[in-house]
Amino acid sequence: MKFKVDENACIGCGACQAICDEVFEISDEGYAVAKDEKVTDEEVKERAISALEGCPTDAIHSDEEED
Repeated sequence: MKFKVDENACIGCGACQAICDEVFEISDEGYAVAKDEKVTDEEVKERAISALEGCPTDAIHSDEEED
């Protein structure tokens, strides 16, 4: 599973990085970016999904989102 942050929707609150810094980081511009890596570890994946679900602007997406 890979994650992506919509740079136009991100407000730079940092919640995603606080929840899962293995996947998300804050850029020099102050907005979140997802590291360009496929997440295979189940524990990391669960935290990344929690970050996705907790994003206040729904800026995070995954290539395997579950509805």
